[in-house]
Amino acid sequence: MTHLTQVILDFATAARLRLRDCYDWHQAVWKAFPGRNGERREFLTRLDQRPEGFRLLIVSPAQPVRPDWCPGDAESWKTKPIPETYFTRSQYAFQLCANPTKKVSKERSDGSLTKNGRRIPLGKREELVEWIKRKGDHGGFTVDEAKLRTFSRGREYFEKNGQNGLHSAVEFQGVLTVTDPAKFHEAFTRGIGSAKAFGFGLLVIAPVS
Repeated sequence: MTHLTQVILDFATAARLRLRDCYDWHQAVWKAFPGRNGERREFLTRLDQRPEGFRLLIVSPAQPVRPDWCPGDAESWKTKPIPETYFTRSQYAFQLCANPTKKVSKERSDGSLTKNGRRIPLGKREELVEWIKRKGDHGGFTVDEAKLRTFSRGREYFEKNGQNGLHSAVEFQGVLTVTDPAKFHEAFTRGIGSAKAFGFGLLVIAPVS
């Protein structure tokens, strides 16, 4: 069973909790799954900043528990199972905050190229469209290019174990058509693209009637 959880946190509380970057939020979410230290991450997250504060979405196979840092009122924490019938529709409006990249090979001193190069962010519209189309091929869906919107959400800096890191966030919005329900369900639960531990890759979907 897949669970969807929504957390609402005002700016003052987030500041008091020292939730400064995506890695801090990631560490905070782990506290909603006690007793799993050292285990593989199975949840996805998406963080949106709103005028009144932050909205955090969590998708997970196990039901999370309200962590101590989350306020105790009913609006701050809502969690529910997603019925399997929710994934039986043919079309969905979707939002996706992703970290689309491509690999660039490095050149050795002899002029040959290394097998594993560094990854750089994608920025051009045509590159982003091709990226989401490839993810759809693997994830059991196609996107309507005419309705697809892509725009930058800026750079997201973070600190992990004393090392600074950077991701380039891109928002995709549009309509998708499911071509393989099993693959689509897997893509929803596993996430799309890289940096899923840092708040990327969670598909927000709503059926299109």
